Parts: sequence; structure tokens; C-alpha cells
Amino acid sequence: MLEQTTLDRSIEIKRSLAIRALRRSNIRRKVTEYLCEIHPNCSYTSEIAYHIGATSSNVIGALRGIELRYREEESLIGLHLVEERNGGKNVRLYGITDFGKEIMQTMKGRR
Repeated sequence: MLEQTTLDRSIEIKRSLAIRALRRSNIRRKVTEYLCEIHPNCSYTSEIAYHIGATSSNVIGALRGIELRYREEESLIGLHLVEERNGGKNVRLYGITDFGKEIMQTMKGRR
């Protein structure tokens, strides 16, 4: 019983952190929305950047974290909203996770 309570609390903390990160960063939110739209397909960095009107470096920062601007623990991958997949030789593809879809549905419901 105690383990289930701890697990439930942990999931709620993750949800809160994910929602906070998406509200704080327009780029994170746009990347997540775009990946939801194309689900179950994946996309690569420059294609995501093109579709959301951002630079590739900002998209990389939102996805993986980059220096101080996008902290790794608040990155979309770090929050388990997006997963990285290997698309072949030196190609990284990104797709939304089930948790990411759930968070986006929660945010749309609160608007």
C-alpha cells in the first residue's frame, strides 16, 4: 500500500514538472504539440524546427537540453515526454511518448 502511494506521488510530481516545463517554454510546447500531431510517426530536428518556426539549435535544446538555457532535467527527453530513436547512420528521430500524449491532453483540457 505504501509503495503504491509513493508511486502515485512520484507520477503526480512528474506530471507537475512536465506541465510547468511546457508552460515555461514556448519551444518545448510547440515541439510536443507537433510530435503529437504527427504521431505515430517520428521526425528529425530540422524538420521539427521548420514546422514550428524555430531554429534547430532551439529545438535540440528543448529536446535534449543544452547548457544553461535548456536544462537537461527539464528537456523533453529528460521529462519522458519525447523519446529518441535511431533512424540509421547518424540520424536521430524523435517521437512523442504515451506520457507526453497524456500531458498534452491534460493541458488542452485546462485551456
